Amino acid sequence: MGKYFFDIVVNKERLSTGEPVFVAHCTTLGIVSQGTDVDNAMKNIKEAVKLYLEEFPERLKELGVDQCPPTFSFIEVTSEKQKISISN
Repeated sequence: MGKYFFDIVVNKERLSTGEPVFVAHCTTLGIVSQGTDVDNAMKNIKEAVKLYLEEFPERLKELGVDQCPPTFSFIEVTSEKQKISISN
């Protein structure tokens, strides 16, 4: 038994109707789910990851055990009159 860490990125997007939706992407496994808010999207992606790993348990062996948790950072990009600037 080991401990595994999975990257989850949640972005706010808009449906074709203009309605907002929160899309959760597990970048480690390539699984995507969505929800009406961040909490709902996280609940749904956790369930999707669980179901996926129950169907494909060999994926855990491919990942390796006790890996370090991922580190995330954000950058802010602004544009003004075709000038791009990036800050942390």
